[in-house]
Amino acid sequence: MTIKNEKSIKEEKVEELRGHLEHRATWFYFLVEEACNHGLEMEDFARTAIGKVGEFHGNNKLVDTDSLEEFAENFLPENVRKIFEMDVEIKGNQLIVDFHYCPLVAAWMKHTDDEDKIDVMCDIAMEGDRGIISTYDKFNYDLQKTIASGDEFCRLVITKSE
Repeated sequence: MTIKNEKSIKEEKVEELRGHLEHRATWFYFLVEEACNHGLEMEDFARTAIGKVGEFHGNNKLVDTDSLEEFAENFLPENVRKIFEMDVEIKGNQLIVDFHYCPLVAAWMKHTDDEDKIDVMCDIAMEGDRGIISTYDKFNYDLQKTIASGDEFCRLVITKSE
């Protein structure tokens, strides 16, 4: 009989959650593929739809705050930080988030080797975060780097305006 320690249980949970995100990314991939096969342009529908999901979450699920610290705790809970291997830092009026792993890109790479397509799908998926940030009057969104575009890591910077 093997008794798992707390660390291995947490690592298994992170892998399980990554698997769920990969599953959703696969749904996204095949929904977009099918829509494109029926004559729709990915940019015409997916970007708007994902943005609306972000706005929904920003308006209904996340804390209403002007504090970057409080927002970061709510937007980036520990399990999300572990799934995406995030480094999170608040410097003055900026929340800087570096993602060192992306389960969405990992999923899309299983279905295509078209790097441009993966890059566009990534940017569309980030409409969710853009939608969330759009619900905060004092926060501005800046996606500076992405794994999907060939960068070593993703960097998201949320700046609080005064």
